[in-house]
Amino acid sequence: MELAYIPSPSRGVIYLGPIPLRGYAFCIILGVFVAVWLGNKRWIARGGRAGTVADIAVWAVPFGLVGGRLYHVITDYELYFSEGRDWVDAFKIWEGGLGIWGAIALGALGAWIGCRRRGIPMPAYADAVAPGIAFAQAIGRWGNWFNQELYGRPTDVPWALEITSSADGRVPGTYHPTFLYESLWCIGVALLVIWADRRFKLGHGRAFALYVAAYCVGRFWVEYMRVDDAHHILGLRLNNWTALIVFLLAVAYIVVSAKKRPGREPVVEPGASGDGPDGADEASGDAKASDAAEAEADAKDDVKADVKDGVKDDVKGEAEPTKKT
Repeated sequence: MELAYIPSPSRGVIYLGPIPLRGYAFCIILGVFVAVWLGNKRWIARGGRAGTVADIAVWAVPFGLVGGRLYHVITDYELYFSEGRDWVDAFKIWEGGLGIWGAIALGALGAWIGCRRRGIPMPAYADAVAPGIAFAQAIGRWGNWFNQELYGRPTDVPWALEITSSADGRVPGTYHPTFLYESLWCIGVALLVIWADRRFKLGHGRAFALYVAAYCVGRFWVEYMRVDDAHHILGLRLNNWTALIVFLLAVAYIVVSAKKRPGREPVVEPGASGDGPDGADEASGDAKASDAAEAEADAKDDVKADVKDGVKDDVKGEAEPTKKT
């Protein structure tokens, strides 16, 4: 008998009249909100305009959802196109099934389109939103808890996840809560990127690459613990190979980018400097400082002139008595 475990919800949807409120969809929406909110704060701190992150997210988020669903459907096609399956289920995104690899890839394409329309460097935007994406993944993973899916091997540890559903081949019991492991790892990744960005002033996409590399490390060992059906290559799950390859690409990008383009972008959004309240205050402060410096310089010139005139008068006064009458 288990002394403690994490209970699974009895159902993943609550009906508000005729309107279904699905836990999986709620987690995705909340994650997107957090990513945009944090990305906006970081973008403004880098010198961009408020609202730009949200404007580009209008492109990135839909592309990301489509990309995530496509990756899942393609890599697990037998769930939708094998005998006895209904291909229409491939469109039921609320039932779970988003591949982060496809979401990031196609989401990046959408972000590139949005950045290009605004004349913004894509790497700078990616650096700003990287920690927010990690936090969004941490929140989104709880959607798997609502759906009782993507758990690990059987275990009796105190934090084991209790699975009660027997649908789709599930066996009720207690398992490693891999959704929780990955959620906590993503929080750590977000904090790592925020710290490293402040410490080393990462730019030109390196903060985003650090997020990708760090996430891949965690995803590799979490994926290794999962027991859901997956394609295997040379004894490893497909997502393990994806994590390994993407990790190497991210590290290579960090090394090459640091050598070719050190430092940060001096301007992340053309014309944004001084547009907002902070920019106005800064511009006002600069103007005041300039006026003060100019006034100080004028005062020094006046003092010099007075001293010079005084010296002339003294010399003249001393010389006059010596004149012959």
